[in-house]
Amino acid sequence: MSRGFVTDKVKDLPASGIRKFFDVAAEMDDIISLGVGEPDFFTPWNVREEAIYSLERRRTAYTSNAGHPALREAICHYMYERYNLRYTARDQTIVTVGVSEAIDIALRAVLNPGDEVLIIEPCYVSYRACVILAGGIPVTVPTNEENNFRVQAEDVRSRITPRTKAIMLCYPNNPTGAVMEHDDLEKVCAVLREHEDILVISDEVYAELTYTGNAHISIASMPGMYERTLVLNGFSKAFAMTGWRLGYACGPSELIAGMVKIHQYVIMCAPTTAQLAGVEALQNGLDGVLKMRDEYDGRRRYMIESFREIGISCFEPLGAFYLFPSIKNTGLTSEDFCTRMLFERKLAVVPGTAFGDCGEGFIRCSYAYSFDELKEAVSRIKSFIAN
Repeated sequence: MSRGFVTDKVKDLPASGIRKFFDVAAEMDDIISLGVGEPDFFTPWNVREEAIYSLERRRTAYTSNAGHPALREAICHYMYERYNLRYTARDQTIVTVGVSEAIDIALRAVLNPGDEVLIIEPCYVSYRACVILAGGIPVTVPTNEENNFRVQAEDVRSRITPRTKAIMLCYPNNPTGAVMEHDDLEKVCAVLREHEDILVISDEVYAELTYTGNAHISIASMPGMYERTLVLNGFSKAFAMTGWRLGYACGPSELIAGMVKIHQYVIMCAPTTAQLAGVEALQNGLDGVLKMRDEYDGRRRYMIESFREIGISCFEPLGAFYLFPSIKNTGLTSEDFCTRMLFERKLAVVPGTAFGDCGEGFIRCSYAYSFDELKEAVSRIKSFIAN
């Protein structure tokens, strides 16, 4: 009997809990989906125009493996101006095919078989899978609603072992919308500074989407953290460029060199047209980012108030464009709630368990949709709860 061609490691990987509901919803009529984290704004015209103009000028050749020099320079300028992080374009920056590729090649560059990676949950669905595919062992550090889903320093300390190689953070957080304030970060940093060989992989793709009134604080800007932190960011969320597949990583030159080595063999370079559009986005697109953020903030406040009026507990998310309300008082599991909502009310939301076991009893709802869609979604949830 044939052993098959697919490895056990891949066979054992579960399918994305987000895509499971999204794919079913895509086959249904009159469906409303709050399931996918994709801005409902178009990529700003000046960014699209730059892409068109680059094609007209026949700028269609490969760029360097690490990314177009102009884009890497623009990234470094942006990181300094926005987050007070100084990187060199030549050896501390790589342009990737979305943040997803940056996560993948960072883990492959860092992990030896059996190395452990601390993953703060609930978390983006690819973290655990990418650790496993890179030969590592994911170790969960759960968060909870009582602490506003902010990771606690003692929970990190209790899970560090001699095999711990890295910790993965995502703040503002997907799926909860949680943020880490300065004092929260400092407590975690104090633990990590006790272990100088632990790398921090900080996914900050939602950095521009915060609603606290304070600028986003990168953990790389904290004392003693710059030299051992890899910052990941991209264009999908802030600049409404999901389909352009453009991300980047900034960090220690040795690690960036290792990532470039993997990247050159499996990708070559990110799409040239997208990279040139990215230069325009960073240089002339921040006004559009602020307008989108203000619009998201209005939707955020509307959805929080609506859930609470319905009787569903919802802590206040201060970043990204997600809510993570508790549905524990319904008596349903997250999976059952979302399945019944999908088929009985034609509304797609994502079970909290798609983002880790500690997501049980919660659902993720994106508010990156129009007010009309959000109002209809609230109406369907209210009807479902009432019945």
